[in-house]
Amino acid sequence: MLYPQRFTQFTREHADTVAALLCGLLLFVGWLALHLGALGLAFLLLPAAYVIGGYESAREGLTTLFKEKELDVDLLMIVAAIGAASLGLWRGEYHLIIDGAILILIFAISGALEGYAMQRTERSIRSLMSLTPDTARVLHQGREEEVSISQLKVGDEIVVKPGELIPTDGIILSGYSTLNQAAITGESLPVEKTVGEEVFAGTLNGYGALQIKVHKPAQSSLIQRVIRLVEQAQTQAPPSQEFIDRFERGYAKVIVVAGLLLATLPPFLWGWDWETTIYRALTFLVVASPCALMAAIMPTLLSGIANGARQGILFKNGAQLEKIGKVRAIAFDKTGTLTTGQVQVYKVISASEYTHADVLKAAASVESSSEHPIGQAIVQAAGDLDWVGAVEVQAIPGQGIVGIAQEQQIIVGNAVFVQQYVTNLPEELREMAQSLEQEGKTVVWVAKKAPAPLSKSGEGLGVGCFEVMGVIAIADEVRSQAAATITRLKKLGIEQIVMLTGDNQETAHSVAKAVGIDRVYAQLLPEDKLDVIRRLQQEYQTVAMVGDGINDAPALAQASVGIAMGISGSDVALETADIVLMADRLEKIAVAMHLGRRSQSIVKQNIFVALGFIVLLLVGNFLGNINLPIGVIGHEGSTVLVTLSGLRLLK
Repeated sequence: MLYPQRFTQFTREHADTVAALLCGLLLFVGWLALHLGALGLAFLLLPAAYVIGGYESAREGLTTLFKEKELDVDLLMIVAAIGAASLGLWRGEYHLIIDGAILILIFAISGALEGYAMQRTERSIRSLMSLTPDTARVLHQGREEEVSISQLKVGDEIVVKPGELIPTDGIILSGYSTLNQAAITGESLPVEKTVGEEVFAGTLNGYGALQIKVHKPAQSSLIQRVIRLVEQAQTQAPPSQEFIDRFERGYAKVIVVAGLLLATLPPFLWGWDWETTIYRALTFLVVASPCALMAAIMPTLLSGIANGARQGILFKNGAQLEKIGKVRAIAFDKTGTLTTGQVQVYKVISASEYTHADVLKAAASVESSSEHPIGQAIVQAAGDLDWVGAVEVQAIPGQGIVGIAQEQQIIVGNAVFVQQYVTNLPEELREMAQSLEQEGKTVVWVAKKAPAPLSKSGEGLGVGCFEVMGVIAIADEVRSQAAATITRLKKLGIEQIVMLTGDNQETAHSVAKAVGIDRVYAQLLPEDKLDVIRRLQQEYQTVAMVGDGINDAPALAQASVGIAMGISGSDVALETADIVLMADRLEKIAVAMHLGRRSQSIVKQNIFVALGFIVLLLVGNFLGNINLPIGVIGHEGSTVLVTLSGLRLLK
């Protein structure tokens, strides 16, 4: 029972190849029968070769003819083959039946080769689909239960053991491990992950067991969004392919009309005999068909999409792969794009009688009760220090926070807020703070209440006063690869690179200077970013926009090519953008542009080869230097050559 099942599966998966092999076998035996004079056997085998080898092409051609009222290349091939066979029967020259069968055979072989070539691209894309397991281990009342991924709910806690795939996006509750994220982000090196960090479905867990909390529906995970977008990319034809499709439909009609004229006029105009006339008309139908031209674009673009997906660059469709190679100007959002969007302690400056550690410990004691990003950055910076959380903590929005730690009142906030408690801010610290603010940093002042002086009897004489301990500069970290990316884009010939941000001028210019951007637009609302993109398009036509937030969505939609950050990006930005950088790695923009330019180059080469072959074969046919089988070999050979050329982008 096993062998018949395997045979059935093989024939189903390789139907085109099996049909071509059977067609070739029947053709060979039929040709042998003709040479031996067994006409009955030959007339039985050769029609079978026509049917088996040409069935799929005939079905597709007739479907297009009757449903879409259009002629296509498949039908022209079948007409040419049947015409050759009919001419052979009419004239009693049976070698023409062999010529028609060879046409069918070569067309079938070509179809099988093209199918295998395209399967390479599809396998690269389909490999995404197998990145997530079907089930997950959910902790329920202390016990592990295996449930379907589709049944997971937000808040569920799941267990992932060493060597297993992460089933869905989540936050680590306990455990420490390294995760291989290459399939999702294109990063080749494993990434260390621990409590509080996000993990993504489809990534491979290393040596540690992890307990993960599901924080979004399974269908909303990063990999599921990738799969949906890649499926969409496969079904959408770019403008160039749509143009070729329209051209092919009109071109097929021209071929038919020209073929009819060639089949009727030459005997009257040039004195050709009818056999030569009809034979050359049939050869014309074959060599003039634009099969290679039809294969010049989509294999190339699908290969580029698959290549990008492997490197963590998600093209939503082939049109964007074409456009990214034509970009002349590019605009970057600042926060979350050129910077990480996560503030951190940049510098600590202490007053003369205190250390940096004293300042950080005092600030962390009160900020530990705050959920503000600045407070969290301070707590993180003081993580290795020994401090105690404050009590009676009170936050004053937009100003600062106060609390009591180790029986001392601590205040942390901006200069105006701290001056309510401190008579004079130290001049040296004030100058340093102003310098940091001019560089775009946020400065936080830290002060504590000094103990009241004591009388000779030991009793307090007063309420005491506050004294400044130091200042903490907070900054949004510039991405490590940002400056190198800008340099690389300039080398690629990008004519204009600008930065768009809603932040203030000082901060914007400090970041722009750090990464090498000369043109800055600051204090922008979402509609202002949109206007800037429109102005750039008027000047440079093809403009790319890189962003991550909801406020970037209008500009991403307006840009010729919208590029979103895959990890830090908002759902709105991801849906609006045309290209997604899965690992938030800015250097991938240059890779995407290189892919786009290379795809354009290969498409142009393919079109040149396809048209060149058509012209050469047409001239050869008109001069009588080629027969039908040679015309078919030239026609189908050029189609296979162009298809394989497109697959170069897989590497």
